[in-house]
Amino acid sequence: MLSFFVMPSHGATQSLAPAQLHESWDTLLKQYVHPINNGHSTEVDYAGFANDRQTLTKYLEQLAAVPEAQFKQWPKHSQLAFLINAYNAYTIELILSRYPDLSSIRELGSFLSSPWKQDIGPLLGEERTLDGIEHGLIRGDNKYNEPRIHFAVNCASVGCPALREEAYTGDKLEMQLADQTQRFLSDRSRNHAEGKTLTLSKIFDWYGDDFEMNGNKGLADFLAQYHQALGLTPTQQDALIGNDIDIRFSDYDWSLNDVSKP
Repeated sequence: MLSFFVMPSHGATQSLAPAQLHESWDTLLKQYVHPINNGHSTEVDYAGFANDRQTLTKYLEQLAAVPEAQFKQWPKHSQLAFLINAYNAYTIELILSRYPDLSSIRELGSFLSSPWKQDIGPLLGEERTLDGIEHGLIRGDNKYNEPRIHFAVNCASVGCPALREEAYTGDKLEMQLADQTQRFLSDRSRNHAEGKTLTLSKIFDWYGDDFEMNGNKGLADFLAQYHQALGLTPTQQDALIGNDIDIRFSDYDWSLNDVSKP
């Protein structure tokens, strides 16, 4: 079983404001994440991350040093930004544990344990798994009531929404989540309509119940808010609202979202 025991750096992190905490992660993302597909997706320079792994390790140590009591004092948008960044950074660290000798994150799992159920490091006083961060801390108990997190957390795969080229921060979180949603839904290789058939990413199948948050009656209500991003005609929009459209889900591409090799 893979396990990443990142030891907290005591003393310095406690004095950092939530936004300052993510400055080194922001620098890494801006340097090693590149937009592709007209900005709808990104690819990751994992070799670059590997060469700068000391910076990533230090960032994870800073996250691990944040006490739960301090975290709970932050506004919810700062909490959520922290957790999304932690998930994405630990995912990069997980990939680097075997890179370049893998073509998919799923190769890091085993018959008994998926890569998302393996201990990856400490966060808020406990050893965590990626599933624990996403489904326990981020989605658990609908604490944040935010379905758009599915366009922000990144599983290191081509099928995932883009890994954002900057760190999430509390003061910009609303804008960042809105932008991530727009860029993903407007990607015709993942989400597109033809006649009365709407083909969507498998994400909407896996997490369909999450899109009933914030007053939405279901997935159709959520998608109707983004009819322009989806490129729906007025007729298709009416069919979606009236539950008169056939929603299908495409296969998920688990290939590593590594930079394209010449």
